[in-house]
Amino acid sequence: MGWAPDGPGVLELPSGRLVRGRGLRSATPGGPLPEFGVYLLGRPIETSWESRWVRWPDFLLPSDPAVLRAALAEALERASTERVEFACGGGRGRTGTALACLAVLDGVPPDEAVAHIRRVYSPRAVETPWQKRFVRRFRP
Repeated sequence: MGWAPDGPGVLELPSGRLVRGRGLRSATPGGPLPEFGVYLLGRPIETSWESRWVRWPDFLLPSDPAVLRAALAEALERASTERVEFACGGGRGRTGTALACLAVLDGVPPDEAVAHIRRVYSPRAVETPWQKRFVRRFRP
């Protein structure tokens, strides 16, 4: 069972897969828990579900883009049958950047990915100029 399409932070990728983005500083949304999560933080967190940690300091870029790419590929695959979420502290900059890169992997052109995620997830997603540039340079 996947996410409800109208659930908080849930967005539909071009392939029809649903993923959720959220900020960890806010309460966990009601409803089912994730089955897999990608957490974009300066240090790892513990969850009761399977997860991947991507070292990513606030307002910056992932410390190891290859680790991000692997987590994105796994998340995209798992989103076809599982509830997948992406989260950082506030749920906008790092989460929006990762979601934009995920959209690129799912078929959105890199030059359109930030606008796409701002439209379907949050108008404030992808906060810094270097995050925008990272998405524009991201390739499937």
